[in-house]
Amino acid sequence: MGPVPPTNSLRRAPVQQRSADRLARILDACAQLLDETGYEQLSTRAVAARAGVPIGSVYRFFGNKRAMADALAQRNLDHYAERISGRIAAMPGEDWRGTIDAVLDEYVAMKRTVPGFRLVDFGVQIPVGGRADDPGAEIDYRVTDRLTDLLSGHLGRTPDAALRRTVLVAVEAADALLQLAFRVSPSGDPDLITETRAVLHAYLARIFD
Repeated sequence: MGPVPPTNSLRRAPVQQRSADRLARILDACAQLLDETGYEQLSTRAVAARAGVPIGSVYRFFGNKRAMADALAQRNLDHYAERISGRIAAMPGEDWRGTIDAVLDEYVAMKRTVPGFRLVDFGVQIPVGGRADDPGAEIDYRVTDRLTDLLSGHLGRTPDAALRRTVLVAVEAADALLQLAFRVSPSGDPDLITETRAVLHAYLARIFD
């Protein structure tokens, strides 16, 4: 089971293992149904049925399906950070290109294999609400902050405002290009993924070389 989503996505955080396991089943069911039906057709009742739990168990944790999707997005981000950390741990700190490749490759791998990730990933692709009230804007900065911490620690850089701004631009650029790659091909167009890698290398070379 992955880390528990933050309490701002939950009505009540699980305390006992049994409750945490039930929350994990609910999020797993949510991810599966997102792949099968999309966000608009997602319902708390369908999630409860798929997870094999009473509908009251879903409402114990979540007030609506948006809160449930936000919690799934946070779990995705936690898993993504774990995967990156594990992969770059054995890489030399001076190999920043290899580190960036690992960041990109893990995202592509999750996009291809993790249930619900293609629609939700870190919470920025659900077409609900306007930009001004879109919780995805907050999650964008969670991704930036997490990657800034990981890259600064591994590459020996100071996690200052300049680095955070650079990572933010890289995240936004890569996100737009990879959305295009996965629109062109369900598994991600390999040529567009290669172009995304080249864009990241060229842009980040100015601070890491």
